Amino acid sequence: MWSIAACVSAYLAGGLGPTANALAALRKRELNVDLLMILAAIGAATIGDWLEGVVLLFLFSLSGTLEAFAMYRTTRSIESLIQLRPREAMLVRPGVVDDERVAVESLQIGDVIRVRPGERFAVDGMITEGETWADEATLTGESEPIHKPLGATVFSGTINGQGSVQVRMTKAVADTTLERIVKMVQESQAQKTPTQRFVESWQQPYVVGVLLVATLVFVGAKLIHTASWYDAFYHAMVMLVAASPCAVVVSAPAVLLSAIARAGRHGVLFKGGVHLESLGQVDVIAFDKTGTVTIGKPGVTEIWTPLGVDVARLLCLAATVEQRSEHPLGVPVVAEVRKRGVALSDSPLGDFHSHTGLGVHARIDGIWVGAGREGLFETHGIAIPAVLAEQAQRIREAGQTALLIVTDQESLCGVIGVADQIRPEATATMDALKHLGIRKIVILTGDHERVARSIAATLHADEVRAGLMPDQKVVELRRLAEYGGMVAMVGDGVNDAPALAAASVGIAMGGAGTDVALEVADVVLMRDDLRALPLAVWISHLARRRVRQNMIFAFSMIAVLVISTFFDLPLWLGVLGHEGSTVIVVFNGLRILWEKTPKFS
Repeated sequence: MWSIAACVSAYLAGGLGPTANALAALRKRELNVDLLMILAAIGAATIGDWLEGVVLLFLFSLSGTLEAFAMYRTTRSIESLIQLRPREAMLVRPGVVDDERVAVESLQIGDVIRVRPGERFAVDGMITEGETWADEATLTGESEPIHKPLGATVFSGTINGQGSVQVRMTKAVADTTLERIVKMVQESQAQKTPTQRFVESWQQPYVVGVLLVATLVFVGAKLIHTASWYDAFYHAMVMLVAASPCAVVVSAPAVLLSAIARAGRHGVLFKGGVHLESLGQVDVIAFDKTGTVTIGKPGVTEIWTPLGVDVARLLCLAATVEQRSEHPLGVPVVAEVRKRGVALSDSPLGDFHSHTGLGVHARIDGIWVGAGREGLFETHGIAIPAVLAEQAQRIREAGQTALLIVTDQESLCGVIGVADQIRPEATATMDALKHLGIRKIVILTGDHERVARSIAATLHADEVRAGLMPDQKVVELRRLAEYGGMVAMVGDGVNDAPALAAASVGIAMGGAGTDVALEVADVVLMRDDLRALPLAVWISHLARRRVRQNMIFAFSMIAVLVISTFFDLPLWLGVLGHEGSTVIVVFNGLRILWEKTPKFS
């Protein structure tokens, strides 16, 4: 009597959850795995094998608990992001000495808050007083603090490292970068990939098929093999358990949720598992040039002077003239002088003139100094040394802009090469992508052919297309797709938005700083750094391998268990094999969270 009561209690404890799930599915006119397990447990009780049914429900519930725990591990990234949001802030009111502690939700755009060292920024805004270093690792994955001078942008949820600062709110609380990332991660984890949709499409007919097969097993065992009612029913119950597709159903979600969470830790935001799957199939990646593989700002690449000329003096003269001009090449020259610690001349400029498209000239301490193209000196009747013209041509052939510096002292002259500087990590990134199996790397740019080819050669790119307008980049992507299949496009999300949208996978850089990148791209590199791209590709490849492993293992286990039912497989062992395979599949996906990241070279 006591044993029956204990078994009934165990049935109720282990069976209420699956029964509720099965009934909910039936109300939707659907059949699911929970129904198969409940029918098997009821069948075991019907023929008197209460203990077998208890073992079935216990292992099924244990498997569900472990699966839920594993899935929780993958979704904790959302909770950790939500916990970053400060609930209160110190509001600074004009004319009021003491700051007021208020709820963040009550703040309006334009309000000013004070943030002390060690506190989290409560809003997205601009520093209006003070300067600091901010820890943005939670958003971008950047481990080093970022300098935030007066006027710099700060983000909600990041940490103020040093110095008390005042921040003027520039975005509504609901529109901060952190809030938008939370929403996108939630949406990405809810999206279903083609693999998941495929599995779900056949799950319903598969369950119906299992019920039919179990019925045939019962009928066949009774009529053909003249088995007892007990044996026939028992074999049918074992078939229900053995053929259940639990492990198959969770094969993809367990992997994809883990991969999205792992990528998020490193500042890579996948806006859906479908894009994670797609990136894993990409074999051609196209890059926009300006602001993506280059820094986006011109810099001095080389300085050539005749033998014996003091480079520092020549730079000083050139920068002193250029700092007064609106000449675009003047900015990198002045920056180079300051970087080298060379002092600018404080002598007054005389006879200063700026010639649009040619350059500038002035007199400094009685010396006539000109900086610009050859035409500037021709208009003033100043002869350019032949060697200077040769060096200028060499620099131009290398894809750079040549800035000639000529004075009325014949020996004091030189050429400064200026170009948009390639990102320090760009070449290593391209090599890493090829090592990961990317077949072709293409540079798409609106810049001149010569400049584009020079940069492509440095980056070891396979193909370059120059002089393209935004709509022409879309045409090029379609051409690449015809020959290469899946094509990814990497850009800054601003002037290349059409290309990002047209690519199989659009990847935007610097998502923490641009709203457009968060909106238009499929994958966002939150940090303005290309090194996150090989990591994203590696994670997508790893996820594809794990899904494939899980599918093969799950179907193999079903085949083994189904075949074993014809060799008197006991119900408890069938349950153990079924639930064990489900747990193994889930934890195989979970391994992505702590898989060692390779060193990309």
